[in-house]
Amino acid sequence: MNKAQFNIDKITRENVKGLKPYSSARDEYVSDGSKMIFLDANENPYENGVNRYPDPQQRSLKTVLADQKGVSSQNILLGNGSDEVLDLLFRAFCEPKIDNIITLPPTYGMYKVLANINDISEREVLLTNSFEPNVSEILEAIDDATKIIFLCSPNNPTGNSFSEESIIKILESFEGLVVIDEAYIDFSSKESWINKIDIYPNLIITQTLSKAYGMAGIRLGLCYASKEIINVLNKIKPPYNVNELTQKRALERVMDVAIVKGEVARILEEREKMIISLKDVSFVKEVYKTDANFILIKVDDATKRYDQLLKEGVVIRNRTTQPLCENTLRLTVGTSEENKALLTKMMTLDKN
Repeated sequence: MNKAQFNIDKITRENVKGLKPYSSARDEYVSDGSKMIFLDANENPYENGVNRYPDPQQRSLKTVLADQKGVSSQNILLGNGSDEVLDLLFRAFCEPKIDNIITLPPTYGMYKVLANINDISEREVLLTNSFEPNVSEILEAIDDATKIIFLCSPNNPTGNSFSEESIIKILESFEGLVVIDEAYIDFSSKESWINKIDIYPNLIITQTLSKAYGMAGIRLGLCYASKEIINVLNKIKPPYNVNELTQKRALERVMDVAIVKGEVARILEEREKMIISLKDVSFVKEVYKTDANFILIKVDDATKRYDQLLKEGVVIRNRTTQPLCENTLRLTVGTSEENKALLTKMMTLDKN
């Protein structure tokens, strides 16, 4: 889909097009760092570090992210976790009871949940047996009411990245939005699709600080897209959706580039060790290729092995109820000590 073909007005909800967003005190006056007396927002005047409203546009954080990702701050939207970002996409572009989205199970479960919450029909097109998008069936599932296609790459729970050829075919053939969820991209050798947002105007990238950055507790989701898409989302986002404490902790962390890269490198090293060792466990039937910080394995009896490990004090994820994932378990890569403990317990279960 090229820029001449893509029409954002065509896919934006009518009530959102004419919406005037709430103008907060911090929108009307943007501090330049000068010493000012703030009497505009009915705040408590006694300083304690959080008595003032946070920057509604998270400018300091966006400046750093923009520099690191090679985009403009105007290409970025930040949310209270990726779930808020995804929900904003539904609310901005999908008309309840009329529009539909396409998901590719097995995949991240919140797409379905958010579709249900927003009363949007979900069309499921299963991945192939090799966990790749079935492009021909996806394109057949599209109709005039299809607004968004969700691609999770690297995919959760399978761990693999989708082929570039498949993604490009979808982007070029669909007039709606294509969301690539890159929550695990920092663990992949493949490049992010962020550098393609200027090429494909219908492309949206979502990322998170919850995985590689180790900040799941602060809830910060990242969205990269064209300025036109970001402008629509800014119309409907809550004015102070990212609190002051989250902004400060996130800014500190994203600037610790060397530390984050070091942690990712250790996780990848541990991942490879686990892949090798898991192949020696007799009840493990297959270890799937992964570009994430977790490994999906097929076992003889997923529910039995899950329950056994739980009794041994190890919590993993049983994915056997997911399409194409019968008798599979998802193992997050932990510390060296945690991984050794898991493998030792699995070897013990080998006898049962």
